[in-house]
Amino acid sequence: MAPPPFASPVDFERFGDSGGWAKEPAVGGDRDDGSFRRAAYPFRGRIEPGGEFPPAAGRYVIYASYACPWAQRQLIVRELKGLSQAIGLAAVDPVRDGRGWAFRAGPDLTGDPYNGFTLLRQAYDATEPGYPGHISVPVLWDTQARRIVSNNFPDISLDLGSQFNDWAANPGLDLYPEAARPQIDQLNARVYDTVNNGVYRCGFARSQAAYDQAVGALFESLDWLEARLADRIYLLGDHLTEADVRLYPTLARLDAVYATHFKTNLRRLVDYPNLWDYTRFLHQQPAFANTTKFDHIKRHYFLTHPHINPARIIPAGYQVDWNAPTRRRRP
Repeated sequence: MAPPPFASPVDFERFGDSGGWAKEPAVGGDRDDGSFRRAAYPFRGRIEPGGEFPPAAGRYVIYASYACPWAQRQLIVRELKGLSQAIGLAAVDPVRDGRGWAFRAGPDLTGDPYNGFTLLRQAYDATEPGYPGHISVPVLWDTQARRIVSNNFPDISLDLGSQFNDWAANPGLDLYPEAARPQIDQLNARVYDTVNNGVYRCGFARSQAAYDQAVGALFESLDWLEARLADRIYLLGDHLTEADVRLYPTLARLDAVYATHFKTNLRRLVDYPNLWDYTRFLHQQPAFANTTKFDHIKRHYFLTHPHINPARIIPAGYQVDWNAPTRRRRP
């Protein structure tokens, strides 16, 4: 098989900057009060037996960036379930110019061996010609129908966790058990609003009032999570669930990026004994560690948001030991 083609190198001078949430009000940008509004995810197909997109091994591909927390959740579930042989993966360059997410050569990058796309936009245009909206990762792609199934990250991770058990190396792992779904959903709703999306509401705020409201809500929730994790291994007790998968990518980026880049600096993750212990505990599990690539993370945020970091300087960051022993033990 011939190697996939690659996009030309990042060129901000020629192609400009990535559109970015704060620069495109029609897509995801600013409300009148200066607060951040996330764009909608228009592709909402689901994997289900007998449906338009039935479960099958070798049919589906995840287009993802290791830098993106929304995409990392899908990569974590793919590894936890042992689906690397059943679900393909194509990783984009973490640095975006005005062309958006692109496939390039580099460490932990793959190109696109499935379609030969050089820009992720091509997947969107193949699904909806002339697609006018925001180009986001993750994308679940159907190689048979040659179209996007979904770019709605919550649905993708739930489907990966439940619809491919016939091909999973770890089919018994249930990250969304039926009896616990009300608790998981309640946790996820708060964590999404104030933590996962909350850090973006801080970083992309366009008024002091919007930032103050967002940073207050973020740290109120982090304080609440700190207390919750005082006597539990995971968020719901002794078992890893979808709630942990959704929280971890934000925590992993909190000190490395968000504390400086998004001004979420009231406290650091390492200032929370229980949260820091919990995050290290997850990181020391292969599915979390293997998908956490700090080089991708830092280059993405610090190089592609010039309205926040116009000099594109990548900070050295805090020195922490992710492999330090934790008090938690897996049941």
